[in-house]
Order: sequence, then structure tokens, then C-alpha cells
Amino acid sequence: MRVFRIGTVAMLAAAVVLAGCSAPAKVRLQLQWFPQAQFAGYYAAQELGYYEAEGIEVEIVPGSAEIAPQTVGSASNGPEFTLSWVPKVLQARESETGSDLVNIAQIFQRAGTLSVSWKSSGITSVADFAGKKVGAWGFGNELEVIASALKEGLVAGEDFTQVTQGFSMAELIAAYDGCEAADTDCVDVAEAMTYNEYAQLLETTNPDTGDLFQPDDLNVINYNDVGTAMLQDAVWARASWLAEGNNEDVAVKFLRASFKGWIYCRDNPAECEQFVVDAGSTLGAGHQKWMMNEINALIWPSPDGVGMLDAGLWSQTVDTALEAGIITAAPDAASYRTDLAAKALEGLSDATGTGWTKATVAITPGGE
Repeated sequence: MRVFRIGTVAMLAAAVVLAGCSAPAKVRLQLQWFPQAQFAGYYAAQELGYYEAEGIEVEIVPGSAEIAPQTVGSASNGPEFTLSWVPKVLQARESETGSDLVNIAQIFQRAGTLSVSWKSSGITSVADFAGKKVGAWGFGNELEVIASALKEGLVAGEDFTQVTQGFSMAELIAAYDGCEAADTDCVDVAEAMTYNEYAQLLETTNPDTGDLFQPDDLNVINYNDVGTAMLQDAVWARASWLAEGNNEDVAVKFLRASFKGWIYCRDNPAECEQFVVDAGSTLGAGHQKWMMNEINALIWPSPDGVGMLDAGLWSQTVDTALEAGIITAAPDAASYRTDLAAKALEGLSDATGTGWTKATVAITPGGE
């Protein structure tokens, strides 16, 4: 009798343990680009075991120039989570295929897009694009530049020449002495991100001085100042996927771990730079340091908590997209939700980064 009771207790205990050891939920995260500090928070969450602690297994899928994340993420067999800029997805939701991607966390609180030109060009505002060669990327990355020009009454192909530039600053560097003097493809003004291409310019040697180019050599248009900035890196999930089983709980766990990763990268940038290098980034150490600092500046402070969407910036994004014809109608209420991010923030400390200040990072030649 006594042996039976002991055996029964042991069996019950084993059942409890087995019940708590169910296989982790496997999900994929589609990045917008190759591994770099732009995605450091997700790599940190993976390396530090935050995803594992939530009972999920995350495969981080790198992007490339050929991958449009809003397209990949919209597929029925696509990744469970996708990183993409807001206007790109709003376009996809209006497309013939009718993407059902939903913004579940707005990571970047401000845009990182710039238009950069040489001081000698005299291009100090979007209105100065008239008659110029204006560089902008494709794949939806050009939307802020073109929308801002349209707001000034400037139409690509009529009032200025739109040039699809490469993902470097080669076309602007070629125009250092003016496009007329260039013997290769050039632009008078180029699109750049605060965390990447702008630094590439500053990491380049000025042929006249033998020293690196300086900020004073450049005119910089920041679309946050222009008032046409559109929300960028956000976490998206398909509404159809979220509606299945316990996927909303899985999404909350993913967001909570990712938020922890971004908080860690805010407070420990050097470690997060290394996480990205370990993930395969080939960018130089100096460039990674610059990028991590600038990415943090796009996230922090997050007044309502990391990942929470600012209604005013959402409205600015929608209004800018509408005025430029990027979308034909305001998106419906199903295009975003904040409840999952709010639930993920419960219990997280210092999730607003109110006291965070941007560091000063020294530029290194070639970003090395």
C-alpha cells in the first residue's frame, strides 16, 4: 500500500514536469536587411536567452536587396513576424493580393531618413530639388523622399530627375566637384540613413584635404524636421496567423523578449555590436558603433514604452502617404493594434528610456 502511494506521487510529479516542458513554439523573424546593428535587439534577445525563457524558438532570417519584407511577410506560408517600414506595408495592404499584415509593435519612434548633398550644391531644402538629379532607393525606401518632393509641388520626371541610387554613397561622392564634372553616374543629392550611409560619407577621405569629410562639408535634410517623416521599423504579423490557436500569446512572448533585447542594447551597446558581428555582419567596428548609437536614438526615448505606437506619428505617416498617392485611402482600424505590445510591457522596468542620452561616437576611416 505504501509503495503504491509513493509510486503514484512519483508518476504525478513526472506528469507535472512533462506538462511544463512542452516543445517551444517555433517562429521566424524576417529582417529588412543583412545582419547589422539595426536589428541588434533581436540578436540580443536570442543570444541572452530571452526568447528561450519565454518558451519560443526564433529563427532570425536576414534580408537582402532582393527581398521585400512586406511581400514575404504577407505570404500565407511566410514568417510569423516581419520587420518593415509602415508606408511599405500600407501599400501592400492596398495591393491586389490584400496583405493582412498588422503593426503589433512600433520599434522606431522616429525616422532615420536624410537627403544629403555637398555644400556647393546649394540644396538646403526639398524645394531645391528642382532641376537636380535626386537619388533615392527602390523597394519602397524612396517613399519619404518622393512624398516630400510632391508636397513641394515637384514631380519626379518633370521637375527633377529621379535616380535609383545604389545602397552606398558612390553616386554622391562622384559628384563632389559637381555632376557636370563627374565621369560616372552621379546625383546632386542622395538618400541616406542616419545610421548607415551618412556615416559612410564621413568615413570617406576628402580628396582636397586628405582628411575625412566633415559634417560642415554637407547639407543635410532631415525629414523629421520637414514634417513628412514616415514611421519605419515596426514588427508586423498576419492577422490570419494571430487569430489561430494561442498565437496572440506567442506574439506577446516574442515582443516581451524583443523589448528586453532592445533595453539591453540601450544600456550595453558594445555587447550588442558584438552580437551582430557574431551573427555575420561584415561592417567595420567603427561603423557598427556609430550605427548602434544612431539606432538607439531612433528608439529612445519611447515615451509610452518601447514598441508602443504614437498616434500622432501614425497620422502623419498616413497623411503624408495619402497626399503623395502612396495609398488611396486611410487604412482601416485593423492595420495596427497596441494591445499585444502593452501586454508585453507589463512588468518590464525602464521601458521608456526617458533618461537615455545619445553618445558621441568618433568616426573612423572606412568605418574600421
